[in-house]
Amino acid sequence: MQPPIAPFRQFVVKVASRCDLACDHCYVYEHADTSWRGRPVVMSDETAIRVANRIAEHADEHRLEAVHVVFHGGEPLLAGIGRLRRFARALRRAAESVCDLDLHIHTNGVLLSRAFCDMFTDEGVRVGVSIDGDRPANDLHRRYANGRSSYDQAIRAVTLLRDDYPHLYAGLLCTVDIRNDPVAVYEALVELRPPRVDFLLPHANWDHPPLRPAGRDTAYAEWLITVHDRWRADGRPTQVRMFDSIILSALGGESQSESLGTRPSDLVVVETDGTYEQADSLKTAYDGAPATGLDASRHSLSEAARHPGFAARQSGLASLAEACRRCPLVTSCGGGLYAHRHRTGSGFANPSVYCADLFRLISHLTASERRSPAAPVHELPVATLDALASGRPTAADIAHLSAPQLSRARQAMRRAAAVIADRRSWSILVDAERTDRPAVDDLLSHPYVHAWAARCAAAGPALDPADAGHLAAVAAVAAVRTGLAVKVAVPAAGTFVHLPGLGRMRTGGQEHAEVEVHDGSFAVRVDGRWLSEDSPLWEPVRLIEAAGLRLLLDDVDPYRDCHGPAVEDRLTDEAAAVWSEATGAALASLPGDRRAAMRTALRVLTPLADATAGASSRAAYGALALPLGTDPGTAARLLVEHFHRAQLGALLDLLDLTGGDADRERLLTDAYGLLAVADSLTQAEQDRLTSAIGRIADAALPAPGQRFAARLAGAAADRTAQVASGRR
Repeated sequence: MQPPIAPFRQFVVKVASRCDLACDHCYVYEHADTSWRGRPVVMSDETAIRVANRIAEHADEHRLEAVHVVFHGGEPLLAGIGRLRRFARALRRAAESVCDLDLHIHTNGVLLSRAFCDMFTDEGVRVGVSIDGDRPANDLHRRYANGRSSYDQAIRAVTLLRDDYPHLYAGLLCTVDIRNDPVAVYEALVELRPPRVDFLLPHANWDHPPLRPAGRDTAYAEWLITVHDRWRADGRPTQVRMFDSIILSALGGESQSESLGTRPSDLVVVETDGTYEQADSLKTAYDGAPATGLDASRHSLSEAARHPGFAARQSGLASLAEACRRCPLVTSCGGGLYAHRHRTGSGFANPSVYCADLFRLISHLTASERRSPAAPVHELPVATLDALASGRPTAADIAHLSAPQLSRARQAMRRAAAVIADRRSWSILVDAERTDRPAVDDLLSHPYVHAWAARCAAAGPALDPADAGHLAAVAAVAAVRTGLAVKVAVPAAGTFVHLPGLGRMRTGGQEHAEVEVHDGSFAVRVDGRWLSEDSPLWEPVRLIEAAGLRLLLDDVDPYRDCHGPAVEDRLTDEAAAVWSEATGAALASLPGDRRAAMRTALRVLTPLADATAGASSRAAYGALALPLGTDPGTAARLLVEHFHRAQLGALLDLLDLTGGDADRERLLTDAYGLLAVADSLTQAEQDRLTSAIGRIADAALPAPGQRFAARLAGAAADRTAQVASGRR
């Protein structure tokens, strides 16, 4: 039997092996590896289809919900519009019904045009651009072979994305050169309003060390610290993956970058001839360093994952040099980028050639965070605000709304606990959080737990005893989620004991029931008998699995009535199956980017009793209520419309867009939901959308509201024009 492998989730597909620039810091053409010379200039359609099928095969084998594919090069735009369109479609056909596909392209921007962007819009391809800062910084390396600057073309490309195709704008990549002014570089990048910036250390190793001015062993750290401190002082106007990764890993989370942290590598490169290679950065070590001898025509990706080169990067701390394993910062640093550790004679069993820089940079960032912890609940990049206003936010944009909702849920729980004053239940929650905080966070952010906590916090001394008693049920579920062993008395609501997110146990009229939790399972004492989840008296929350989403069908939680319209009581198994099937078909019919966004923030669906239009609640972020009996097409529209209404509500929790005017908020919410389904509006709904946007635009709004309203109006006009054009 073969040992388990860590499956690939990131696929860098080289669609072109030549470039139209001659950047002297390029790891493909300017370093040790010369394998590009013998490869096809562009990937053939036959190879692309084979690679697409291999990726889908791998995702299916390892039950991956989503894969991330980047078209790369060389310069990938040299492959041409038609070929890239065919490649994108081949990938989507292969991945259909297997997993969601997150598709990007990374380019120097020289060839980017409206025609490319229109195709990328059609095919769902987001675009990242390489640019090293202001003109002097960019011209230091990123030039044509004749020495001519590429700066104007890069700026033109980024401006096109930012202003006309913001839904495609994925971010900027900047390679650090310590000869450049760090503040000037930072300001130039932020001025382009990217959703994210990646700063990369220039590729170097112990045989070919990086440029270092005399006496400055931490010159790269000093440069990046200057950028970090200015970024922090500016309120973090955009995501910076290096800084975010250091802070997240220091707090016990996972790095977002291959070059930091100890998370196993899950990236594979596929060259234009279909060969599998390790990360491109290894090309800087020695000729042939990333080679595996495997290819898509003869080998599966699982075979590639077993190659010793990939295995060496999947064993965490065990793969690091002894000095790294002893380092107190190893969980954040992870030994640095694998390629930067190379030295002739000892291979990669060394600290990074940037070891001193990384130690100083990580120490500075973590100390800054301890002195003044960031409050991400109050931060929203301008680019994300603009993307939300467009009506087509990405999963990354939605994540900016989801994270603050957790803070709101935790705050509501603290306030509720202070009102309820149930020390026993609160003690269980505290112990559970010490055992597994992410599991408790997941529970507290459950939409109906949040709705209950908000109700208790708002009630104050007038708190209903039944609401107060629900804290014990929440504590019991926290114990289940974290493996604690506890016994707790939980009050019954009607004839049931409710365990949020899990289900309800019929109690036969008892006012309380004892719940015993042990090793992640539970039993409820009813009439002297201990009943487990196998009991016919247990009614579990059902699960809907469709199109890469896992959603709870919650028709039992006592706090699911927060949406407004009346909710349906427990469905029969037959009715639940019919409703789940229609909802699953609706989800499967949605474009991949919409499903990816929903996967970020949607957790619960609740059936409504009447054939109403669907609903969401500001108090229950992550839940939607849909009527029974709708066909998949109607359900799909309701899912999209009310999901976007919910995101607007979350945005209003973060920013004052309307000056606190409740009527304007209702107008804005209605307009935003309609914009999301603009291609299926009746004429009456279109008139309603136009009227709402006009009334909002005419109002005196705070600055963020003015910006949001202007972009919302522009997006609505564009969508209306597209629909009208399609009808003609």
